[in-house]
Amino acid sequence: ILALGEETARTLGIDTERAKRSIFVVAALVTGAVVSVSGMIGFIGMVVPHAVRLVTGADHRLLLPASALVGGTFLMGADTIARTLIVPTEIPVGIITALAGGPFFLYLLLWRKDRLA
Repeated sequence: ILALGEETARTLGIDTERAKRSIFVVAALVTGAVVSVSGMIGFIGMVVPHAVRLVTGADHRLLLPASALVGGTFLMGADTIARTLIVPTEIPVGIITALAGGPFFLYLLLWRKDRLA
C-alpha cells in the first residue's frame, strides 16, 4: 500500500511514519539474518541489484542480466584487490566487499528512505 504513495496510504488510514519505521527495522533485521547465514559475499547479492536499479530502472529484462554482470565483475575486482593489496598475504574478500557494500547499503537505507513510499 505504501507503494501507491504516502498520501494514498494516509487516505486509507495507515500511519505512514510508523509503517516506514517498521519497514526500516524489518529490512535491517532481515539483512542481518541473511548476511549472518550467507556471509559478506552474499551481501553483495543484495546490494548490487539496488545499485544497478539506480542506473537501469526497474525493468527486470535489463536489471537481472545487468545485476549478474555487475555482481560478478565487482566480486572479481574485489578478489583481485584482496589478493594484490598486500602482496605476501591475502586479505579476506569479505573485507573488501564490506568496505564497498556497507556504505552503499547505508546510503540506501538512510538517505533514500523517502523512496519507501
